[in-house]
Amino acid sequence: MLRWFCLSKIYNARVTDLNVEYEGSIGIDRSVIEAAGLAAFEKVLVINVTNTHRFETYVIEEKPGTGKIALYGGAAKLAKTGDSLIILSFGGLNEKEIEKFGGPRVLRLRDGNRPPAR
Repeated sequence: MLRWFCLSKIYNARVTDLNVEYEGSIGIDRSVIEAAGLAAFEKVLVINVTNTHRFETYVIEEKPGTGKIALYGGAAKLAKTGDSLIILSFGGLNEKEIEKFGGPRVLRLRDGNRPPAR
């Protein structure tokens, strides 16, 4: 049996771009994706801290170093540029994996949606 756990959290992501004329997803700067341990096309839960909307979508890569956090398609109607987001990923773990699981990878973005310095 698998149990579901939060694997990564991205705090303080700021919406930089909105585009309703798109099939739908969240574009995230590739450097942020890598720092958070996410993958392109991975399902995520997005929480808009500014207006309390919550929605699920999938990740697409934006160019690294751009700081871009873009909402596309219907998700673009759930935010405004500058809104603060929390982005969460989840995964199923078996009992052996749970014993080794140390908790989610937490990433608090700096100004410009930059990952913390390593």
